[in-house]
Amino acid sequence: DTDIMWLRDPFKLFYKDADFQIACDYFNGNSYDLHNYPNGGFTYVKSNARTIWFYKFWYNSREQYPTLHDQDVLNKIKMHPLITTKKLKIRFLSTGYFGGFCQSSKDFAKVATMHANCCVGLENKVNDLKILLKDWKKYMALNDDKRKNSHPSWSVPKSCR
Repeated sequence: DTDIMWLRDPFKLFYKDADFQIACDYFNGNSYDLHNYPNGGFTYVKSNARTIWFYKFWYNSREQYPTLHDQDVLNKIKMHPLITTKKLKIRFLSTGYFGGFCQSSKDFAKVATMHANCCVGLENKVNDLKILLKDWKKYMALNDDKRKNSHPSWSVPKSCR
């Protein structure tokens, strides 16, 4: 999604063994747990037979849930037995590294991306992303010693409450 602020390179944080990786609105601490609440705005997918099948399955599942958004359809199908049968390896990305306004990353030294999720309205998202960027720039302006000893926190969400 375009409402995601990339703060550092996320590619080194992806799991090597997963086919399909997805950020979360709410992460429960276990990247394998299908009970995590995914957010389709940030995914990392290996192109292979399993993921091609999965995207077709996900797309076709819309017919079963015609009133639902694609993310909600994913929540309905993520535990489908066919996914296990096809051996699709799904992993959920920790909000510690891939945070957002629903569940923010608490550690500025680890966060890679922040998503303006759980926020309605473009103006609200832009306003809070600008504030987030100011927080990040303030943190990054600290020298290494001060950065290591600081305990910053995000000033957002404000407009997105």
